[in-house]
Amino acid sequence: MTTGRGTTPGTGPATGARPTAPPAPRPARARPADRRAPGRAAPWVRLPGAGPRPADGGSTTAHDLTVRHRLLLALSALLALSLFVSYQGVHGDANPLRTSTAPAVLSLDTALYALGQAERDAGAPAPTSDFQKQISVAAQSLSAAAADDDVGGPAGRQALQTIAGLITVYAVKVQKSQLQPDGSLMREAYRSYATSILTEKGTGIQDRLKALQRQQRAAVHRQTSFGPLLWLAWSVTLLLALALWAALLETQLFLRRRFRRRYNRQLLAALVLSTAGVATAVLFTVWTQRGMADTRQLLDSPLPGRLIPVAGRDTASYLAHTGFRASAAVWILIGGVLLMALAETGLRRHIDDYRFRPR
Repeated sequence: MTTGRGTTPGTGPATGARPTAPPAPRPARARPADRRAPGRAAPWVRLPGAGPRPADGGSTTAHDLTVRHRLLLALSALLALSLFVSYQGVHGDANPLRTSTAPAVLSLDTALYALGQAERDAGAPAPTSDFQKQISVAAQSLSAAAADDDVGGPAGRQALQTIAGLITVYAVKVQKSQLQPDGSLMREAYRSYATSILTEKGTGIQDRLKALQRQQRAAVHRQTSFGPLLWLAWSVTLLLALALWAALLETQLFLRRRFRRRYNRQLLAALVLSTAGVATAVLFTVWTQRGMADTRQLLDSPLPGRLIPVAGRDTASYLAHTGFRASAAVWILIGGVLLMALAETGLRRHIDDYRFRPR
């Protein structure tokens, strides 16, 4: 068979064949749910220890899960530690104030008032039961104050022992003066000596007691103060709480978008636990700090004798339940461990799925 003119064998179109149409373009491949478009990663997902980020177009789910897992564990631990320190900064002084410092202030007030009353009765022409009664009240009040080892430290305890001895000497001199004839020189001498023991400037019983009072009131101010360090600690705690809540919500949305899971029970439980824990700690702190501030205002100045028992009852009322609230600090640490456990179990299954996924 011969070929037609102008054609080359095997290269020309066959006689009667139709021209072929150009191939149809292929549809664009849909990007999988666990792939991201090339671009810059968000700065907050670049955590130390999260491993290298996959190349552009590769799966980022395993990396994103690891980042969120580490972030939730770190925020949970930091929040528990910060909340514990902030909580203890307030409640750590509430119980000593209730059991030690405030009663010591009231005991010193009682002793001063009783000695003032005893000095008034010391001018009686004969020994009276009222004088002995006021001396007994002053001695018992000093014993109650001395029972607290924190009153002024070793120097304070030594001062209380000295004052107790001076009160004994004062009572003896007053009794001797009352046994002397009215208007006698010995009576006046004993009486003058007793008065100097009580009222001598700097070394008398009253000035010694007032010096201890100033020390105890300074301790009350120190224990009830909510200073700049506490404000800073609580500000950091609330910022960490907000960061943890935002991270939990974002992780929940991430899991819902990637794995089509509507809710993650562990993450929601962590959100409820952290919110309830922080709210309870803040509420307990407000109650305790308000009671401590009321106590400071009540004890800020010497009280008249008739108001001292009332002040004692009011102080007990202001500082009621502070011991229970202070003991709740250990639950903050337990709550931190639970938060970390919930964050771990909430993401561990998904992390393991990607870690052991066959290639």
